[in-house]
Amino acid sequence: MNTEEDPKKALGLRLAHVGINGGTPENAEKITRQLATLLGLGTTELAPSYFVDTYIEIMKGAGRGEKGHIGFHVDDIDAAQKWFEDRGFEFNEDSRAKFPDGSTHLIYFKDEIAGFSIHITVDD
Repeated sequence: MNTEEDPKKALGLRLAHVGINGGTPENAEKITRQLATLLGLGTTELAPSYFVDTYIEIMKGAGRGEKGHIGFHVDDIDAAQKWFEDRGFEFNEDSRAKFPDGSTHLIYFKDEIAGFSIHITVDD
């Protein structure tokens, strides 16, 4: 596989986090405590979710995807979107989140895989 075909080299592709749909705030908090205890990691609470370190996001309700979502960091989101589109993958334009300057922060793919929505994002 040459550099242009390898998304880790071409795009800086790396796992950002795995998202789990907690269903309710109470269940999400329980899942967060369990995972934090298991892994020995700290937690952060945000309005829509909890994070166990930066690895796992537990949604307080039903987030995107039947089961949850998987996020991937890329170095250049516009280049990454083109790379995936050139390979036949489509994006959900309604999911595009932007920074205040108008550049894209994250965008989800159109289709789920195994009940998980998948998004690409750039580091904050």
